[in-house]
Formats: sequence, structure tokens, C-alpha cells
Amino acid sequence: MRIKKGDNVQVLSGNDKGKTGEVLEVIPKQNKVIVKDVNVRKKHVKARKQGEEGGIIPVEVAIPSSKVNVVCPKCGKVTKIGYSIEKDGKVRVCKKCGAKLK
Repeated sequence: MRIKKGDNVQVLSGNDKGKTGEVLEVIPKQNKVIVKDVNVRKKHVKARKQGEEGGIIPVEVAIPSSKVNVVCPKCGKVTKIGYSIEKDGKVRVCKKCGAKLK
């Protein structure tokens, strides 16, 4: 997968189309990502210990990685990711402006 934890991404389709957020978790086996404040669902939680409160908690749910694209930190545009080979190995690169991604 070309998307990494900590990347700033924009949602391309679905109910949250156009929203941007940081990738909190990447799930490569399912080809999905969890993005902060995107695809939020309500989870009902029961109190398990004495003194602990139950209730309804908002939780971010995974979305397919094909529905998000990385936002380049240099040019600020939604872009695909390319790779270039340097002395220290492969480096992720913005396909629009050529800037290196972390």
C-alpha cells in the first residue's frame, strides 16, 4: 500500500467525500485505512467494571484505501504517489510537483 500512517489524505467518494484527515491506522490485509473524523459511527458500550460508565461513543470506521488519495504537503493538491530510487532506497514522491513525502 502506498498510504502510510500519519499521511494527510482526502476522501474521493462516499458520504464523506471531500473531507481531509490524518491516517490513524493502516490495515494492509483488508486494504483499508482509518482516517481521523471520517466515516464516524456510533458504538454502544456497556460498563464492564464497577465505576466505569457505559454510553454511546463515536468511533472512526475503516474505509477502503482506494477511496482516499494523499494530499501533498508542498503543493497542497490531491495526488497519486510515485517512487524514486536514491542511495538510501526507495522514496515516496508526489507525482504532480515531485516533492519527497516523509
